[in-house]
Amino acid sequence: MPVFLFALSQSFHIQRFEALLTFILLHLIIYPSSNAYNSYHDQDQNSIGGLKKPPAINKKVLLLANILDFFALSVSIFLGLEFFLLVLAYISASRLYSNRKIRLKKYPYIGFIVIFFFQGAFTYYLASVGIGQYWGSQTSSLGWKSYTSFFNHHSFALLACSFQIGAIYPLTQIYQHRSDFTDNVTTISYKLGYIGTFIFSGMMFSLATLFYYFHFKDSDIYSFYILIIVQLPIISYFLYWFSLVLKDTVNANYKHTMRMSTISAVVLNLFFLYLVINK
Repeated sequence: MPVFLFALSQSFHIQRFEALLTFILLHLIIYPSSNAYNSYHDQDQNSIGGLKKPPAINKKVLLLANILDFFALSVSIFLGLEFFLLVLAYISASRLYSNRKIRLKKYPYIGFIVIFFFQGAFTYYLASVGIGQYWGSQTSSLGWKSYTSFFNHHSFALLACSFQIGAIYPLTQIYQHRSDFTDNVTTISYKLGYIGTFIFSGMMFSLATLFYYFHFKDSDIYSFYILIIVQLPIISYFLYWFSLVLKDTVNANYKHTMRMSTISAVVLNLFFLYLVINK
C-alpha cells in the first residue's frame, strides 16, 4: 500500500474511479493472489508473512489464485492496454518467482532483483498508469511525450520505492534461513548472514532516503523533512533489533520481523496518506 499511496500523492492527473479500481485490483485481488500462489508452491509449515502458524495448503488455494488472476486481468483491460500488459507482467513475474519448477526465489540475487524491481519501481509506475496521470487527451498512454514527462518527474521516486523495498525485503527473510535452505532456497539474507543483512538493509534504507530527498528537494522539501521525522520509529526499532541480534542471533526471529514490518508499513502509509490529503 505505501507504494500505491506514494504514486497517488505524486500524481498530477487523477481519475478517481480509475484510481479506486487500481487500488482494489492491486490490494484486494493481485496481492492476495500472489500470496496464495506463493503459499501453494512453498507449502509452508513454519511462520510466514503475517501468519505464525499457516493453515494447511491444498489445491483449492491454487484454484483461488488462478481465479483471482483471471479476474484481475479481465478487469484491468478496461483501464487500457498498457495497464493490462503491466498487470500481466507483474503476475507473470510473481509466478516465475514462486513456481516450484522455475522458482526464481531460490536464486539469491535474481530473486532479490525481481522483488526489488517489481514491488518497487514497477508497482509505482503501474499504479501511476492506473490512476491516470499524464495519460490525458494530449497524448496517448503509449505516447513518447508522456513517457518523457513521467520519467523526468518521477525517476527518483521510482528509485526510492525500489530501494525502500530492498531495505525491508532481506529483513523479512532473516528468520527463515533454516527452513528456506531445507527447501533448497538460498535467499539474499542467507548469503549476507544475520549481521550482513542488517548492514545491507541499512545501506538500502539510506539510499532510499537519499532518493526521496532528490525527489522532494525542488518541489516539496517540507515533506522530506516530515519524512525524516516520521521515520524515527523505523530507525529506532531497526537499531534496537540489530543490537539484540548482535548479542544473540536467536533474536533474528519471526516476532521481531513482524514488528519491524508493521512499524515500517504503518509509518510509511500514514506519511503517504498525509501527502495524498494535502495535495
